[in-house]
Amino acid sequence: MSLRCISALLLVASTAWAGELRVCAEPDNLPFSHVERTGFENHIAELLAQELGAELVYSWQPQRRGFVRKTLGAGVCDLWMGVPAGDPRVLTTRAYYRSSYVFVYGKRALRSFDDPQLAALRIGVQLPGNDMAATPAGYALAARGAIEKVVGFPVYGTLPAAQRIVAAIASGALDAGIVWGPAAGWFAERASLSVAPAPAPPELRGMPFEFAIAIGVRRGERDLRNRLDAALASRDDDVARILDQYAVPRSR
Repeated sequence: MSLRCISALLLVASTAWAGELRVCAEPDNLPFSHVERTGFENHIAELLAQELGAELVYSWQPQRRGFVRKTLGAGVCDLWMGVPAGDPRVLTTRAYYRSSYVFVYGKRALRSFDDPQLAALRIGVQLPGNDMAATPAGYALAARGAIEKVVGFPVYGTLPAAQRIVAAIASGALDAGIVWGPAAGWFAERASLSVAPAPAPPELRGMPFEFAIAIGVRRGERDLRNRLDAALASRDDDVARILDQYAVPRSR
């Protein structure tokens, strides 16, 4: 490896300690992040930067295929907020919250996949791909034969999928939705809709419906990971208050 390449690698590795904490985030993905820094992940990142005595600097990046390679891997930023704990593509911090999929509903309550009227309901689900059963919610509905009236909302669109699902329920176009809880809680509260945990049905107990959420840094960046762990531990109560303000449902 040439001296020039080694110098470049050292520069990338040391950027986090040059007084900046560089975060890659989606520019329009409320309630998580927004270019105006109004998402709950933005506020948590601000706390961590304060705790580390660093200036918070954003690189606004769409979270598409290959985003880890194109961002952390390319040295564009030091961390991604909100990744599943233990994600093998990155080195993750301690989890700062744990959440689950939830039922979102209005007048017609939906609290279980055993609801006898499940198949008759118009239910919205987030759709990360072309397969309607691509999420745990989709698999659960398919297992119960309740897929006929399900409406998929692509996660990539002009507005967050959770926001579109909540709006459809509020307007009466849907009876309910099954959505990743942190994405749904804030929108549901603003629309005066109810939220309830959506535990996995017995036949899908092996499929995760709950996830611990952490911060991802480049593999090998143990010093940064350890400092973020310490910062998270120090500001744990503040993080919890932010999550409460954004109606993020948490599981134990």
